[in-house]
Amino acid sequence: MAMALNDSVSANAMTLDSLRDSLIRQEDTIIFALIERARFPTNSPAYDHSYAKFPGYSGSLVQFVVRETEALLAKAGKFTNPEEHPFSPNDLPPSEAPPYNFTKVLHPAAASININKSIWNMYFDKLLALFTTPGDDGNYASTAASDLVCLQALSRRIHYGKFVAEVKFRESPREYEPAIRSQDRDALMKLLTVESVEELVKKRVAKKAMVFGQEVTLDDNNAKKGKCKVDPSVVSRLYAEWVMPLTKVVQVEYLLRRLD
Repeated sequence: MAMALNDSVSANAMTLDSLRDSLIRQEDTIIFALIERARFPTNSPAYDHSYAKFPGYSGSLVQFVVRETEALLAKAGKFTNPEEHPFSPNDLPPSEAPPYNFTKVLHPAAASININKSIWNMYFDKLLALFTTPGDDGNYASTAASDLVCLQALSRRIHYGKFVAEVKFRESPREYEPAIRSQDRDALMKLLTVESVEELVKKRVAKKAMVFGQEVTLDDNNAKKGKCKVDPSVVSRLYAEWVMPLTKVVQVEYLLRRLD
């Protein structure tokens, strides 16, 4: 996507407003990904290590799909974009695509920050059961592919916190430097937290889930009023309990290294 990177003339052109526009667009991507995954039931065999056996590989079907898909995308150059973070970083082949000169925005330490393990655990251990229905329809490969789309969208949004942290630091370095020099995580977290903005985000994503997830019909008499493909309260909870807190974790980790 490289939205902010390619939309800006230079690194200095990046502002909180331009980043906010990108984050709002990414909300759409996440909600549509959840809606697509909700087409399938839980399909637990996709996560069972004993379900499928692949030569030279031990793991679940979804782990296999994620690893193999990321390997292909790595060859095509996906992970040379600083906005992209792999879930299987140790298994990636080098890019075979011509290099693209992405605008240098982030401190070099940003490359070492990847919290996809936490995102993976959150998605499969907590979120998935909240928006999928129990059951098994046999579409395990399609289920795993949908899971990967959700994971990638969430990862991109959460790791976008690096860019937000960088712009906030550039705009108010004197405000952040004392906490960075003292490596005070709590102070940085307090500086990054704006509760009024977070409340607006929770309300906005819930409303989007309601609008995007409606059943559209030309017969008003048969309209399924109030029925959404993904419960808006789940999307609001996703942002409140996981997306925004994990984004701030990324921001803090980035800022702690910003003066290195």
